[in-house]
Amino acid sequence: MTRTTTGKYDDFEALREQAVALRRAGLSRRQIRDRLHVDNNDILNRLLEGEPAPEWTKRPNAKDDLRARARELRLEGWTYDQIQVELGCSKSSISLWVRDLPKPERRDPSEQAKLASRKRWEHELAIRDEKRRKTKAAAAGEIGTMTDRDLFLAGVALYWAEGSKDKPYDRRENVMFVNSDPGVIKLYLAWLALLGVEPQRLGYRVMIHMTADVAGAKQYWADLVGVDVSTFQKTTIKKHNPKTVRKNVGENYRGCLVIRVSQCAELYRRIEGWWTGMVDAVSGITSPSSSGKV
Repeated sequence: MTRTTTGKYDDFEALREQAVALRRAGLSRRQIRDRLHVDNNDILNRLLEGEPAPEWTKRPNAKDDLRARARELRLEGWTYDQIQVELGCSKSSISLWVRDLPKPERRDPSEQAKLASRKRWEHELAIRDEKRRKTKAAAAGEIGTMTDRDLFLAGVALYWAEGSKDKPYDRRENVMFVNSDPGVIKLYLAWLALLGVEPQRLGYRVMIHMTADVAGAKQYWADLVGVDVSTFQKTTIKKHNPKTVRKNVGENYRGCLVIRVSQCAELYRRIEGWWTGMVDAVSGITSPSSSGKV
């Protein structure tokens, strides 16, 4: 073969020995080129001919995971169109990846339409869930730090909505609160603490359906309020009516927690008075602020 190089490439074999040594030491083509000042790609190819590239210079195939997933879906009977929607890659790529696999059985057109509709609906639900999550997160950020007065008013309203109340024909003046929401329970206890109600004045018991995990529910509520489960009063068990279909089932169902305050007649009267004062204070308000802000 006629050599066409001149000058710095005249001693080709010596240059090749250096290039091979650098290659075997793990250098990339660019590093070897810069180290030996080889500006001609053809010469560089000849210098490194037969020498494999070091592992660190080999780029991983970014589509390996997609290919593996496409093959899984094809084996499950998915069509090219369905795989394309799911993975977001081209049909030509899918064809190359799965062409050795058996074709899925041809489905009834109505079944295909149902699958496509379900896929669109799942996508729509995912969009709605994300929008819902962002709205809730933004709203939570608007609250900021609660002052004592904020907590005081929130607690009064919460108690009057969920707590026990006297009737004209049945004066008991009990302060008793029942709820199944852990967040509501936490806010209520914080309100009682703000009012100066001592922890030893609080009594707890669980109300729950007989088919639920009673022991697990009691332990859950005891942990939430920070007391020993042995201090709980006797559990109120609700009998199941076979004619009704209960929806409050599953591992997250823990019944309701009942919180009772002892020596509470004076406290009850104050709560009722606070609520009356709040209603009187808003009696002149007929519409929300035009700004739309709370």
